[in-house]
Amino acid sequence: MSVDIKTPEAIEKMRVAGRLAADVLVMLEEHVRPGVTTDELDRIAHDYIVNEQDATPAPLNYHGFPKSICTSVNHVVCHGIPADKKLKDGDIINIDITVIKEGYHGDTSKMFFVGKPSVQAERVVRIAHECLVTGIEMVAPGVQLGDIGHAIQRHAEKNHCSVVREYCGHGIGRNFHEEPQVLHYGEPGTGLELTPGMTFTIEPMINAGKPQTRVLGDKWTVITKDRSLSAQWEHTLLVTETGHEVLTLRPEEDPI
Repeated sequence: MSVDIKTPEAIEKMRVAGRLAADVLVMLEEHVRPGVTTDELDRIAHDYIVNEQDATPAPLNYHGFPKSICTSVNHVVCHGIPADKKLKDGDIINIDITVIKEGYHGDTSKMFFVGKPSVQAERVVRIAHECLVTGIEMVAPGVQLGDIGHAIQRHAEKNHCSVVREYCGHGIGRNFHEEPQVLHYGEPGTGLELTPGMTFTIEPMINAGKPQTRVLGDKWTVITKDRSLSAQWEHTLLVTETGHEVLTLRPEEDPI
């Protein structure tokens, strides 16, 4: 496994790309409401990234993906393609943003409530966020990836939720997806040992029901096999000499 250790110059560019990706989610907040289509959210985000940020939406045409953002609603786990279906009161939606600026990627996602969520929806969204924070808080030199995955899995399962196995976090930098793979389950004391200069995402996909998934006929949209609700949050991280830095932290978030 060849993991790219970022130079100080590369890290600065990663900080810029991460901040831009976070800013897109902040900008979209007011637009996520009942009656809006995910296509409209895609158009708003695309225009903002291209015209306001002078950046590039990484998903567009990536291995044929047709849109600039991913919009995953309710039982959609990830890679939902924006379309003309309107959001309705009670929906939950993950919006996944990746921007490229000066050759470097920033990748982040957030769950949004559309109107008033159900108790179950609020719960799975909250637990998924707790799983993200649990993983991030562990990132430091010398920690192994298996330690992080195990902690995330343990938190999800003790709260009677499940962790999606087929999709994971990933290294990121000049490339959208680099080594290492960052699993959200695992055994402590196993896996790659973290060293300063590594950059990667943690993005646990947490299901209210069973962990199994399937891919729809569009070859992109992943749903829960039992059609239970699914929630995901994502940040891009830098391993520092003393711990970590969240490169995609939004202004409303407490430091993690």
